[in-house]
Amino acid sequence: METQSTLDFNRIAEAIGYIQGNFKEQPNLDEVAKKVHLSPFHFQRMFSDWAGVSPKKFLQYISIEHAKKLLKEDKATLSETSYDTGLSGTSRLHDLFMNIEGMTPAEYKNGGRNLTINYSFADSLFGNILVASTSKGICHLAFADDESHALARLKSDFPKAAFHQKLDFIQQNALFIFTHEWEKLHEIKLHLKGTEFQLKVWEALMKIPTGKLSTYGQIASSIDRPRASRAVGTAIGDNPVAYLIPCHRVIQSTGNFGQYHWGSSRKTAMIGWEVAQTTTN
Repeated sequence: METQSTLDFNRIAEAIGYIQGNFKEQPNLDEVAKKVHLSPFHFQRMFSDWAGVSPKKFLQYISIEHAKKLLKEDKATLSETSYDTGLSGTSRLHDLFMNIEGMTPAEYKNGGRNLTINYSFADSLFGNILVASTSKGICHLAFADDESHALARLKSDFPKAAFHQKLDFIQQNALFIFTHEWEKLHEIKLHLKGTEFQLKVWEALMKIPTGKLSTYGQIASSIDRPRASRAVGTAIGDNPVAYLIPCHRVIQSTGNFGQYHWGSSRKTAMIGWEVAQTTTN
């Protein structure tokens, strides 16, 4: 006999499948709710609880992934991409990209064209790092156990940018964080691209004091999305700037440190070092 929880899960799974299979028709809330035999109000609430985002936002994510694929392959104009994604015109495609990606479709299609990125490798207390910057600020910082792999990952994010291996003033300021010169943090500027939701999560991470920890649920609550812990976890995992955006300070509600993009042992070492520094100063 199916439990209510199983029944709810099956309905949400059916709704997700329907949206994925019919996104080009841009189905509205009423249409998808009817498909799973729920009222629009009940469906909206249930879907958000299970998926961490609203049905409309999920449809936007599916739509933009399709549009990004077309633009990245450079096989379609903006107008053709709009039509093939089921959008009424390029203005809707523009709004979708600005809402989800924080950039215009043309900027995404350009892949960083006309953007100059300086990068360098440096030693830190927690291993070799790759730091990159534009004229506006730090756009990337990652631990680089394998330098060639780390550089390839950076270039894949900005495939048409011009890259120069050069340590600049912006990078030097950012590297103060590893020498305990935290009073200089106000001098560090970031140049990030991300969705509105991602930017809110990353901003919340930067408010966690050095030597302190937070949980995924607490971060979700701090951005007024208390039921979106899973989506918060995804945004944290997509953090493009290690340490400066301190995703390592987020742990599970059980107290378990959990996984870390650049290694669990490194996360444990960073947390321990920060606690020791704040305790002795």
